[in-house]
Amino acid sequence: MAEDQKNTAPAVETPKSPAAAPQASRVDRTFSSSRVPTDTDAAGKTTIADGVVAKVAGIAAREVAGVYALGGGGARAFGAIRDAVNATDLSQGVKVEVGETQAAADLTIVVEYPAPIQEVADNVRAAVAGAISRLVGLEVVEVNVEVNDVHIAGADDDDTQSESRVA
Repeated sequence: MAEDQKNTAPAVETPKSPAAAPQASRVDRTFSSSRVPTDTDAAGKTTIADGVVAKVAGIAAREVAGVYALGGGGARAFGAIRDAVNATDLSQGVKVEVGETQAAADLTIVVEYPAPIQEVADNVRAAVAGAISRLVGLEVVEVNVEVNDVHIAGADDDDTQSESRVA
């Protein structure tokens, strides 16, 4: 019996890279892992908060090329303060109405000059509707996009505004 333990000990202590095992399991992991229950007849209700839908819409809108910022002037000013303290509000400039199976979103955006405004607004509408339906699972009935401003690169530099016109 002592000989059996000696024979099995080297098999357990075979040199392995400590990072190899966790990396293999991360690579092989998918969203449909074995931990997801297969009983789809279970009773219950899922409720998704309006803030979650607004955050999904805000993230999708920010990813569109030509969008400089979301929200009106006051919201962007508060957003700059939140960004400074590392508390970014991803739903800034987004209002949503969420029902049982449908959602509607209103977004206020600032477009980067010289991006075509109508094209950017159409792309925002498509991106937001796609993200809400894909990630949240709600039917999107409308996405209203209000273009509040056009951002011109260099126009917001403090060097040009720091000089006072009056003494």
